[in-house]
Amino acid sequence: MKPTGILTALSSRSIAARIREAQRRVIYAAPGIHPEPAAAMAELASRLPLSSITISLDFDEHTLRMGYGTLEAVEALVAAGLIPTHSPGFRSGILIVDDRGWIFTPTALYLEAEPQSDETPNAVELSPAQVKALAIRLSPAAKQEAIEQAESPAEAQAIAQLTIDLGVDAVAPPHMEAVKAAIETAPPVKFDVVRQVRVFEPYLQYVELSLTGAAVQRHRVRIPPVLQNLGTSKDLEGKLKTTFDLLEKGSSMSSKTLEDELNLIRKNFTPSLGKDHGRVVLKAAKPRLIERLGELRKKLEEHQKQVESKLQAKLDESKKQVVDYYLPLATASLPDALVGSLLKVTDEDIKLWIEGELSAVFPKAEDLIRKMTLEERYKDVTFETLNRPDFLDSVRAAFPKIDWDKAYMEFKAAGETTKK
Repeated sequence: MKPTGILTALSSRSIAARIREAQRRVIYAAPGIHPEPAAAMAELASRLPLSSITISLDFDEHTLRMGYGTLEAVEALVAAGLIPTHSPGFRSGILIVDDRGWIFTPTALYLEAEPQSDETPNAVELSPAQVKALAIRLSPAAKQEAIEQAESPAEAQAIAQLTIDLGVDAVAPPHMEAVKAAIETAPPVKFDVVRQVRVFEPYLQYVELSLTGAAVQRHRVRIPPVLQNLGTSKDLEGKLKTTFDLLEKGSSMSSKTLEDELNLIRKNFTPSLGKDHGRVVLKAAKPRLIERLGELRKKLEEHQKQVESKLQAKLDESKKQVVDYYLPLATASLPDALVGSLLKVTDEDIKLWIEGELSAVFPKAEDLIRKMTLEERYKDVTFETLNRPDFLDSVRAAFPKIDWDKAYMEFKAAGETTKK
């Protein structure tokens, strides 16, 4: 966009340059102030009366966090004897230097960098009449000067009745200390970092998908040693590490079908960027991913109902198989624990003893069936992950059909500070 003469770009650097040219006065009103204009005003305070420099800010923790200015800049003003006034919620920008003035749009560095060229103007130059009218409503010194230069008592009286529209109350020390404490407790993020992260935020999100409580087929029980050792020699006693699968492979209660479907969803929607990065999903594809996960979640609910209705019977059957296996072994070689506790050992006693030993290790259905859940967790990209040397290569490999060069160039530009 070409400048039109009254359109221009005002950045902290150009504002500071204009302030240094001041001969009579400077009026600055904006949400905040950056170090360069603050330093220029501090220099100006050494050659102009303090009353000729008017500064009005929305001096607030939130304003600083948005990047409208810095705490250090305000402290530099105060150190030079320039106490700004407080204008809560003010979001426009006004700069008056001697008899020239501009209305400008302050830049929130949290969102974007300041304009550096008249090709991207953010300010409109005011007419002399507009400058005079604004100065009277912003600066007590300018108002007094206008009263003294009035051409008639009536004009002087009319000016005297005008109110100062911004920043009547100075930023008091308690106010300053409160904001300073808040910023020191939780310092603002680096704004170029935030802007870099924002370049990739519309494209990608990290995602973790997990199926919990469904894999009852993986549960095993360890046969108690007192049963393992039935019928074995002393040389083998204690060396047999016998476990028992509660469910046979291919059981209708197995979660393998659900796990296979989840793995397919992972493959189709959440490619891995490598073990150091995790899995990501394109935000454009996220609605379809959520739809597929919803379908899988319904299948999981049906699976849980099926397992709840059949599992205890299957566990009882598995336990009976183990009892039937060890019953003849225990009958042939009566355990000392039984012989020492009964007058006469019957087949029923042996069976009950084996069942008792297994009851200590065999779970109940309600112990195995927790709430079966399909969990999804999303996390936005961070500056640390974006700055890993292999990040962009990993993204390109995961999504080879997408041209990532444009996003990468924007990412690099967002982190650069252009000096002109």
